[in-house]
Amino acid sequence: MDFKLSKTHQLQQEMYRRFAENEVKPLAEDMDETEVYDMELLAKMHKYGIMGIPYSKEYGGVGGDYLSYTLAMEEMSKVDGSTGITISVHTSLCCGAIDAFGTEEQKQKFLRPLVDGSATGCYGLTEPGAGSDAAGVQTQAVYDEATDEWVVNGGKVFTTNSAFADYCVLIAMTDRNLGTKGMVALIVDLKSEGVTISQNIKRMGIRAAQNCEVTYENVRVPNANLLGKVGQGFKIAMKALDGGRIGIAAQSVGLAQGALDQAIEYVKDRKQFGRPIAAFQTTQFKIADMQTKIDAARLLTWRAAVAKDNHENYTAPAAMAKLFASDVANYVCREAVQLMGGYGYCREYAVERNLRDAKITEIYEGTSEVMKMVIAGSLNLKK
Repeated sequence: MDFKLSKTHQLQQEMYRRFAENEVKPLAEDMDETEVYDMELLAKMHKYGIMGIPYSKEYGGVGGDYLSYTLAMEEMSKVDGSTGITISVHTSLCCGAIDAFGTEEQKQKFLRPLVDGSATGCYGLTEPGAGSDAAGVQTQAVYDEATDEWVVNGGKVFTTNSAFADYCVLIAMTDRNLGTKGMVALIVDLKSEGVTISQNIKRMGIRAAQNCEVTYENVRVPNANLLGKVGQGFKIAMKALDGGRIGIAAQSVGLAQGALDQAIEYVKDRKQFGRPIAAFQTTQFKIADMQTKIDAARLLTWRAAVAKDNHENYTAPAAMAKLFASDVANYVCREAVQLMGGYGYCREYAVERNLRDAKITEIYEGTSEVMKMVIAGSLNLKK
């Protein structure tokens, strides 16, 4: 058992950190204020392989592993939560579903451009009436045998990246009488006729991430774009979310560490009662608690990532990592603002943005309550 990163992973971590500091951080405040993601930054992330880290070089990816991906997620999220979720939805949910369930033809046609820097992906599951109850989706897909196409009607909400994405992994219902066994996963070209994408939904945090409503009106999708088999849509959705939860756990760790790093620099400079507030034991104890929780969350996240890399069952470890790390992110960001007092509450300092961004980590890719359901379900609780 080794709790240290390999030399290769350490070098990757440093590379991601430099990119975050030099390319993402200078844009983060303006993107948050304008609520628009910088397309030049997105292009740079594609160019340098950040959007294709855990995917095979055979398909144009970097050829890294999921642990490498979590390192990138943490470093990007330290300086900007919106960048973290932009990467996560593309990498974990869209690309992850195609990589795990796609045919060779689908991987060449869709996964390759998504991971080689040519295209961006999103994921369509959540609806106004279907959040934690993912099986309650109303979007319908009807197979047209005459044209060998699926005709999709319905709408999705909070579809991250949809404002600029090329492809969407869409989950739709084919037969409500079959429940979770009556669902399909389709790869939809968002330039298809009948697709309408709203403006970015106004939100408390991750404001630069483009979370839009996407409406599908008689959208025709070739049967060749069907992921897996008919009836496997729910299974594909849940498997993608397992990987997504590791990404959100890493985002949570990044948001927490970024907030604490800012607070530490502040308390070393800020003087009250004639000395830096870092000299007070109450401040030191608070910081000790914060860093300990962050390190525990980080190790849980790494454990889940390594389990995925080793092709082990990572459903419960991913849920544990997300549950704990998202709680830590909210605790640490809140305490970081407290340490910085009134200045922490001002938008002059990025720590207030970290606090706003942290809340959503307890909600998307499965709420904390759902994570507890997943974890409990993995234990032998029946007599």
